Amino acid sequence: MLRARIAANESSAVQSVRTINTAQVTYQSQFPTVGYSGTLSALGPAASTGCGTATPTSANACLLDWVLSNSKTVPKSGYYFTNPVVATAGGINVDYEVEGTPAAVGQSGMRGFCSNSDGVIRYNSPGAAVGSITGCAGLTALQ
Repeated sequence: MLRARIAANESSAVQSVRTINTAQVTYQSQFPTVGYSGTLSALGPAASTGCGTATPTSANACLLDWVLSNSKTVPKSGYYFTNPVVATAGGINVDYEVEGTPAAVGQSGMRGFCSNSDGVIRYNSPGAAVGSITGCAGLTALQ
């Protein structure tokens, strides 16, 4: 039963990283003077009630739901998600790294997942934080 839960959580984590990648690309095209978002919360709504009729801004772009955009402190399907690193050039965020780490290695997931602006999802075992764009790029790509 635990292995099935871990497999489901890891599958959800990979999809969440894909969703964040898509949100980052959209954010970068909507706010070219900012570049990529520096935080996951900026990709989501301002409140748990969603965006409603609010106009998206660079502070709350409404590209992710509340749960995923706030999963740094409250895990989503057994994983925490962070956007710990943003590379800047000329005041614009030109790259990012997103990470999904198990809330409890061995119980909610075994592998950690990461990606950056190249869109390739990579993993490490055990699911430890990576903390850098180049560190993520050096991991094994998910097949």
